[in-house]
Amino acid sequence: MTQTESPTGAAAGTATATSGILELALLDVRGKQTDAFVTALSEALPLIRRQPGCRSAELRPCMENAQRFLLLVHWNSIADHEQGFRRSDDYKRWRALLHGFYEPFPVVEHYGPSL
Repeated sequence: MTQTESPTGAAAGTATATSGILELALLDVRGKQTDAFVTALSEALPLIRRQPGCRSAELRPCMENAQRFLLLVHWNSIADHEQGFRRSDDYKRWRALLHGFYEPFPVVEHYGPSL
């Protein structure tokens, strides 16, 4: 590897398909509220997808646990999530739509570019 290449072989400072930040949250939904959660999510996902710096957002159901979902959001940067979305009016609506469904409240983590 040369000094101007990253471990993935991309030249330093260039964006790749795997650059950016991946936000991950395991969402455990209370009781038998999964149908209501999925309905609320159909309104909530467009709120996050339209944020500056959001590349994509998706929710995947767990195959082993019908109450669990995996939220994956690709951001350009952590700041786009933390200072952008979380301080927006859209986040207030997101919170109103979804936060009452979680038990326990999810841990949100951010992951760097692929190695």
